[in-house]
Amino acid sequence: MSKYSNISSLINEFEPISLGEMESVKLMNRIDTKYAVPLSVLPAILEMAKPDYFAQEIDGKRIATYDTMYYDTDTLDMYIRHHDRQLVRQKIRVRQYVDSDLTFLEIKRKNNKGRTNKKRIVVPGFDIKADTPSVLKHKKKEDEALTVAQFIDLKSRYTWDTISPHLWTKFHRITLVNKQKTERLTIDMDLTWENVISGATKTYQDLVIVELKRDGNVPSLMTGIMLAHRIHPFKISKYCIGTALTTPGLKRNRFKKKIRSIEKMLNEKI
Repeated sequence: MSKYSNISSLINEFEPISLGEMESVKLMNRIDTKYAVPLSVLPAILEMAKPDYFAQEIDGKRIATYDTMYYDTDTLDMYIRHHDRQLVRQKIRVRQYVDSDLTFLEIKRKNNKGRTNKKRIVVPGFDIKADTPSVLKHKKKEDEALTVAQFIDLKSRYTWDTISPHLWTKFHRITLVNKQKTERLTIDMDLTWENVISGATKTYQDLVIVELKRDGNVPSLMTGIMLAHRIHPFKISKYCIGTALTTPGLKRNRFKKKIRSIEKMLNEKI
């Protein structure tokens, strides 16, 4: 993370907010706005945000490590639905919040109104890269007599026996909360993808994905900060971009332009 030392120093100047205090800003049913930002521009964005946002702090750390395994069908139905602009779609993943030693199975749903809803359950002690899906299958839903497989069968359009691990993703995240506690901002850096099937890998060290999460179109200072740097909303899925970059022969027409835009932006700003 030496490359990000200036980011680390800057984020330490923000007022902190604890994980416990974040409970009131979950925004599990929300509207998301995403941005693709070159790493070189991030310090200026953070400087402008500093007076009006808290930075999440866990055990003294403000830059967290995230490991995620995305699941899909053999035919990559979740990827294809996104690629084909289906408004109603889902993603299923197991995410490990490395610094807080928490692992969740998460089901993200997007409806035809553009709202995102997330359901998740704790799956303690599961190693997303080493353990087999059969281990996860028998994990219990916390405080209930449901296995993970049963939870997916109940809460997802897919059943457990139709999905398997497809893409491992790792990144570092900064989480900001506005001082009115009406929005969260996640800032993902140093993205690495590894395709479980093909074995191919891809890294975008200089790409930053910023996601603004609000309960509806409430006013946000961050939208003004982004406009001040001529950065406009950019629809991007880490799962879909990573899958497109690491799966030979996969349909990717919709994502080719996005990938070209990202690489052009990075070449201009680095």
